[in-house]
Amino acid sequence: MNLFTRFESFIRTSLESKSRKTVILVSTLIAFILSVLMLYPTKMVLAKMLPGKNNDTFTVYIDLPSGASIHQTKEVAECVNRFLQREAEVTDTEIFLGMGSPLDFAGLIKSSHFKNSENVAEIVVNLTKKHDRSEPSYLMVQRIRPEIQNACSSQIEQTSIKFVEPPAGPPTLAAVVAEIYGDDAEGIRAIAGKVADIFAKTEGLVDIDIMQDELYDRFDLKVNSTKIVRSGLSIKQVNDIIYLAFEGMQIAVKNSESVHEQIPIFLTLSQESKQFSRKDLRSIEQKLSGLRLMNQMGMLVPLTEVVELIPSRSNPMIMSKNLRQMTNVVAETDMVSQVYPLVEARAAIMSAFADDYTVESIGLFNLRLTDKKTRASYDLLWDGEMEVTLDTFVDLGGAFIAALILIFLLMVVYYKSFTLSAIVLLGSFLSIIGVIVGHWIMDLLDPDTFFLTATSLIGFIALIGISSRNSLLLIDFTKALMHEKAMHKTDAIAYAAATRAKPIFLTATAIILASSLLASDAVFGGLGVALIFGTIAAVVASLLVVPVLLHNADLEHHFGFIDRKAVSVYEP
Repeated sequence: MNLFTRFESFIRTSLESKSRKTVILVSTLIAFILSVLMLYPTKMVLAKMLPGKNNDTFTVYIDLPSGASIHQTKEVAECVNRFLQREAEVTDTEIFLGMGSPLDFAGLIKSSHFKNSENVAEIVVNLTKKHDRSEPSYLMVQRIRPEIQNACSSQIEQTSIKFVEPPAGPPTLAAVVAEIYGDDAEGIRAIAGKVADIFAKTEGLVDIDIMQDELYDRFDLKVNSTKIVRSGLSIKQVNDIIYLAFEGMQIAVKNSESVHEQIPIFLTLSQESKQFSRKDLRSIEQKLSGLRLMNQMGMLVPLTEVVELIPSRSNPMIMSKNLRQMTNVVAETDMVSQVYPLVEARAAIMSAFADDYTVESIGLFNLRLTDKKTRASYDLLWDGEMEVTLDTFVDLGGAFIAALILIFLLMVVYYKSFTLSAIVLLGSFLSIIGVIVGHWIMDLLDPDTFFLTATSLIGFIALIGISSRNSLLLIDFTKALMHEKAMHKTDAIAYAAATRAKPIFLTATAIILASSLLASDAVFGGLGVALIFGTIAAVVASLLVVPVLLHNADLEHHFGFIDRKAVSVYEP
């Protein structure tokens, strides 16, 4: 007895046994339920827009508090650079003080080219080629991030050190972005601070930052023109001495026989002399008192005699979007999906703000916070890669549902039967079991987290056509056997399943072999795994589940079967 005959006998025996049919259907139902539970709530399979991308470079963004000097920024940047230079896979680094690095894909969306202040710096890190190292760039960043942040961020309070990699997909401001809108700047600032604190306590979120200027104390120099005139000085002298001391300026030129042009002589205070011992009024007065101006009588007048130091607060930049005042709280994810930390952070926000604000949901995840005392209203809207992830999964989910509906309608038109159309649809849908289980298996074998990605859903949608084709071939062959050979449905289904098994296996083998080339790719690995394991599930569903469903249906009625003497399948 060959394999074909054995399989036909197995299918016939299974169809004739009510208990076996029940076992097949119940087992399929249990497998489907377990596969869904792998997504939620067990989270054995995690969903993400795209997996991490192994790059040959990444950038470190350093943001000190507003008002920090370029020397403090340099100290933090050199601290970060010392840790980076210890890595064997780092070929070279370049530090950009007070400015952004040359634009790349990530810097373009993060507005790196607008950086122009003493409290910012960027470090571009180049690595060896990804084919020559065993550790991917995203795992290296995950490993060195806490070490560098703990050692270097503490040098200056409120220092933010962020690691930015070229994105694997659409560029976004950050993985998770909380946009806070309102009409009161102080209220927005207070909410942003609380949200940032919640982000910092949420597992999986790193590189938390508030995109707003910090408030700090400053001292304005007010020139007393009356005292300047009485002292025999000029306002230009006052401006020049301050600029010369702290910025530097050209005061003269030097001629040289070896140089055709005059050589400018640039004068400024030394770096040590420029620095203040403390950030208070007395320290600044002591520094300025050492600067003296010569008046028209040849007398030296201390600078502090003609200027007045006025304490004030900084004037932060006002951000707006869609004609509404707002600010952003951003965070990156540490090798996890964006959705799960966001759900946890959202629940924590609703709980933390419940005492002082009336919290209500607007849309799927967005929140509206209304101050119970002032009745001021603030909107918290989610954006970033998380929003792209949700939009992508919703769109692909809609495409999947649309594909199922279209297939169902086409089958209804073709077979004139809702039952047969539903069987084809169910057989196609069961391939999701293989897709989810396949990602779980790959996650066990892969040292990194193997996510169910957008490309995985694309593979699942592609499987619908393959699965539907297998079911259609089986149904049409069964119909032909019942019409032309007068075979009863049990024999017809068993023979059709055994006969179509070989081409179904050959088609599945071709798909699996071709998809195996994609399985190891960083971006399209989900597509390859979905096609491989989804095809296996589709084959099992086509050859086991679909025959049972067909046998339970009234095929004689659907096909207009007329009982007569059966004809051998080998006869024309």
